Amino acid sequence: MKRILTIAIVAIMALGVNAQNQGSITPAMLQNFKESLKENPKFEALQNAVSNNSISKLALNRSNQSNLDTHFSDKVNTKGITDQESSGRCWLFTGLNVLRAKGIEKKNLKAFELSQNYSFFFDQLEKSNLFLEGIIENIDKPMSDKKVEWLFKHSLNDGGQWTGVVDIIEKYGVVPTDAMTETNSSNNTRWMSKLIKRKLKEDALALRKMNKKGKSIKKIRKEKEIMLSEVYKILAINLGNPPTEFTWRYEDADGNLSEEKTYTPHSFYKEFIGVDLNDYVMFMNDPSRPYEKVYEIDYDRHTYDGHNWKYINLENKVIKEFAIASIKGNDAMYFSCDVGKQLDRNRGVLSINNYNYGALLDVNFGMNKTERIQTFASGSSHGMTLVGVDLDKDGDVKKWLIENSWGASNGFKGHLIMTDKWYDEYMFRVVINKKYISEEVLKILDQKPVFLPPWDPMFAPEK
Repeated sequence: MKRILTIAIVAIMALGVNAQNQGSITPAMLQNFKESLKENPKFEALQNAVSNNSISKLALNRSNQSNLDTHFSDKVNTKGITDQESSGRCWLFTGLNVLRAKGIEKKNLKAFELSQNYSFFFDQLEKSNLFLEGIIENIDKPMSDKKVEWLFKHSLNDGGQWTGVVDIIEKYGVVPTDAMTETNSSNNTRWMSKLIKRKLKEDALALRKMNKKGKSIKKIRKEKEIMLSEVYKILAINLGNPPTEFTWRYEDADGNLSEEKTYTPHSFYKEFIGVDLNDYVMFMNDPSRPYEKVYEIDYDRHTYDGHNWKYINLENKVIKEFAIASIKGNDAMYFSCDVGKQLDRNRGVLSINNYNYGALLDVNFGMNKTERIQTFASGSSHGMTLVGVDLDKDGDVKKWLIENSWGASNGFKGHLIMTDKWYDEYMFRVVINKKYISEEVLKILDQKPVFLPPWDPMFAPEK
């Protein structure tokens, strides 16, 4: 009986081992892989080419390189190209570039630039406060709680989106770039950001310890104020002190010099821009979710007292109608996309036919836009300013023009040219003034928003 029991146990253990190994890579499997390469007549040539050269150069589609038409039937009147340097401030450059176009039109200005450094200073201070308030609001939750974990992973960043532009400007106004120029740390945010994040996480742990010791929320917030004063100091050392008022004059496009005048950041915005930022609506094209719905991302904002990221999810063909009307009305738009996909940097062209990686590697890359979103393979990675469209005689879109913030020597004279098919695949959001939007679509804003968590795939793309 004992012998039978022993045999049974050994048999069961063997079955368990076999079951565990069913998903493993076996020697036989490896041998099959290797043999399959011998049967592929293209393998050796591909291996020799790819192992000795750049994949992107080898995958370049030569047939898509010629006859680039750089003319556009309709363009917004804007001047000058900005450069975000080594920073993630594309969202801020984009938002301010949309608004500076209004200033150029309003005052008949030459190339005119708003200070990104000024707005960035307050963005970083406000985000620091938002993080610490998030810690306080979740102070009784364990460190393993998903919200607490997310907060510590996202204590501070230099990225953002349109809603942040609106909240920062409404609270702090704007200044011309002469009033607060760029610094090494604003152009190269990595080290400053890394040090502030390190300090904020240390501060967050200190606030949680205060709570465990029974300190009141009032005392915890008082301590938070001291912590923020240190963040302010770090920012001031790196970026400079933001002006509360400044004296400025300008020369217009006709050579007329204005009188010198003293402004506050708010009075400057009112005189030179004067746009009601609440008149803008954000649209998203996310085919993984139902269209004609309003969505809001929890805790995705730039200021504690500001607004979460909120948008209408809509089909591309409808968004395009409003975008074309905006360009014809001389209104630039905030535009965000997955810029790294199929970008020919040398020519500044975004086309789904720029590269054929599948042909080079002898495999099929077949995911559609929905599948790329759901698997974190695609998402919005860069903000730019949509300023032009090229329409054929029937009014159909041939291509689009985007003003970038990578400097005037990058791409096509500081711009990117985007085919309409690329737009369909990799455009994610556009912000458009409501005067170009139909009443039917505006009514969608009356819906109660569908709330999404900040760690949703749509808002955490693979870089």
